Amino acid sequence: MKKIGDFFIRIGKDLSFTFHAISLDLDKYLELDPSVSKKWMVILSSSGFHALFLYRIAHLFWKWGLRLPSLLIYVWSKILTASDIHPAAQIEAGIVIDHGIGTVIGSTATVGSGTLIYHGVTLGAKRPVKGKRHPDVGKGVLLGAGAKILGPITIGDNVVIGANAVVLDDIPNGALVVGIPGKILNKKEIKLCC
Repeated sequence: MKKIGDFFIRIGKDLSFTFHAISLDLDKYLELDPSVSKKWMVILSSSGFHALFLYRIAHLFWKWGLRLPSLLIYVWSKILTASDIHPAAQIEAGIVIDHGIGTVIGSTATVGSGTLIYHGVTLGAKRPVKGKRHPDVGKGVLLGAGAKILGPITIGDNVVIGANAVVLDDIPNGALVVGIPGKILNKKEIKLCC
């Protein structure tokens, strides 16, 4: 009888966490997306939010070992949102996927809270191997449009990765990365104006 009670307590906690994560995602959209001013605007119009919402539901089923419903939601999410977020990925609450089109987040990737992901970003693998093959992205990271972060690497907190950068190596906290392959710029190399 205790096992049944523990089972329902776990389900209740998982559901509570999932809906809390969705609420934090919405709050972060209002903070980081200047094109919206109300939660209903995000819910109605943001394909990135739709992809993130469907990921959270698919991830919940994945966590419970219900692979078939999880994968069905995953497939429908790809069709509806043009984003590919594997349900096994570990994405913290409070994430923004702006636009969402072309976003790919692999099954062993992790993403920290406060991260802003623009369209066309890939958190992918370098080669088809078993085990850990996708990146770990820290908290408060900005991933520019079209950026590719590949392999089992670590991106530190508060990193900015420029548009279309290809990152293949670990990046320390607070760095700015641009180029192909990604190169960390120091403050002397950054020109903010003309």
